Amino acid sequence: MPTFLPGLELSRRFYTEAVRPLLEETAPDLPHSAARIGSGSEVLGYDTPRSADHEWGPRLQLFLRPRDVPRHAGRIRHHLAEHLPKTFHGYPTNFAPTGDGDIRVMRPTDDPVHHRVEVTHTTAWFKATLGFDATDAITTADWLTTPSQLLAEVTAGAVFHDGLHELGPVRHTLRWYPRDVWLHVLARQWQHISEQEAFVGRCGEVGDELGSAMVAAHITRHLMRLCLLMDRRYPPYDKWLGSAFSRTTAGHRLIPVLTAALSATDWHTREKHLAYAYEAVAGIHNQLNLTDRVDPTTRPYHSRPFRVLHAERFARALTARITDRALRELPGGKGVESTHSV
Repeated sequence: MPTFLPGLELSRRFYTEAVRPLLEETAPDLPHSAARIGSGSEVLGYDTPRSADHEWGPRLQLFLRPRDVPRHAGRIRHHLAEHLPKTFHGYPTNFAPTGDGDIRVMRPTDDPVHHRVEVTHTTAWFKATLGFDATDAITTADWLTTPSQLLAEVTAGAVFHDGLHELGPVRHTLRWYPRDVWLHVLARQWQHISEQEAFVGRCGEVGDELGSAMVAAHITRHLMRLCLLMDRRYPPYDKWLGSAFSRTTAGHRLIPVLTAALSATDWHTREKHLAYAYEAVAGIHNQLNLTDRVDPTTRPYHSRPFRVLHAERFARALTARITDRALRELPGGKGVESTHSV
């Protein structure tokens, strides 16, 4: 393989230097948009040379008007297969099957290339990717049932050309949750913490350090996701959660603390580091001014000697700011519910 070129830059050059000239040959003046969005580590900016081992390379989406897809898509795909260069900046443009489902890898060929230029239209692509039509009104259910990883994928990446003037508006709409939905998602994240924070000490108290560490790991994940949400960034799935968290405003401060919590061998040390993290994240909440100030200090868990934040206080404060109309549209017609058991 040649010297590594980040995938988004490779795809941008691929469109500009190879795909667009061929598109003008086969369908001159055809309105279209071009982008590299959707799945793939390069879309989120996390790709490395390791990424080239599957589903990575010179690839992109071409969006046509719906009426133009049946008229031109097949011809465009065929023309690209016959005339794209076999390699581009040293990378094969042919993608061969691996035998593992639909996963393909770059592989040289002397035949017409099996390229990864997807020709579609905007509504169809977003429906297939998100499960709903993002060009139409987006419901509360659409927002809440769509994994944040998918929302990150369709709002990250890059648009190389928006001749249809559709991708920009759709991505702008999807760039972040509506305010009431955001408040609900934040409240739900705080509630997850509330339901587990006392168990770090409770497990440790009965000699279950492994269980205590496992709970601490769950809480750490919730705190990381919470920091991303407070930064108005969609949390990616776990492979990239640490990478994304490191880019948050709290990341540089909390990474050493959370690392210490996870590496602690006794629950008292583990709890001490988590308590610091709780108070730091609670302080960030107050800086957002989404609710009245909530006391960010930790305290005992009722009569038990465990240090907690009582994170449900933040969940309640957020839910109280959600409009009545939005509350009726949320699951169960309410904000967040506790499934906490002591």
